[in-house]
Amino acid sequence: MTKTVTSPYDIAEHLRTPEEMAAYLEVCMEEAEGDAALIAKALGDIARAKGMSQVACDAGLSRESLYKALSGERNPSLGTVLGVVRALGLKLRAEPLLDSDAAVRS
Repeated sequence: MTKTVTSPYDIAEHLRTPEEMAAYLEVCMEEAEGDAALIAKALGDIARAKGMSQVACDAGLSRESLYKALSGERNPSLGTVLGVVRALGLKLRAEPLLDSDAAVRS
């Protein structure tokens, strides 16, 4: 009998372009339903794909601080999130909820 070998799936290995990174973050934000730690974790995945050391430098943080902030175990400050998003070459957008979106969230 052949033994199946598995390995952990790491999304960071599959985020190659800015468009893929932006799409991943957008989906995570839609699915988060207010869970800031999930969004932080998604930013951490993207930062690992891009290179954590460079992102930390560009965001004005130490590498260790960036890992902690984006571990998914904490809720980073808005300033940290905005700095990381900028360092990743992404931007956050706001758009109004549609009536159907508002009904789902009520």
